[in-house]
Amino acid sequence: MTYSFLNVHATLSGPGAVGLNLGAGSAVAEEGIDIEPTEDKNVMTIGADGQGQHSLIASDASKVTIRYLKTSPMNAILMALYDLQSASSALWGQNVITVTDSGRGDLNVSQTVAFKKKPVINYKKEAGLIEWEFDVVSQSSVLGFGQ
Repeated sequence: MTYSFLNVHATLSGPGAVGLNLGAGSAVAEEGIDIEPTEDKNVMTIGADGQGQHSLIASDASKVTIRYLKTSPMNAILMALYDLQSASSALWGQNVITVTDSGRGDLNVSQTVAFKKKPVINYKKEAGLIEWEFDVVSQSSVLGFGQ
């Protein structure tokens, strides 16, 4: 089995953007893309007598983090998109981010996506990276078996 980031395709669609390439070819930093649930799926409660219960949490919320090289043109595009979408609540939280790995057969779909905040912008000895965070109301993932 082999993995390569070259097989990772990520797109963002929403107000002001249709199929915007976020993955390979957009100067993604070495740290790449993370898709992380924002809360546990289960809450276990243990009673005073040692008996317990599980509560299945309905939320599929998550956070998507994408890191770009400081010199990536994607930073200017995302900042312009942030400015456009944050100008009106009618445009806010309407994004869809899709991340696939064609070599592994993975599929991740994030719906009802909003920018979490403007990224931290720094100027230092080395260029570094810029990290974009997105809040996701609904996340679904299928991990493939690869080739």
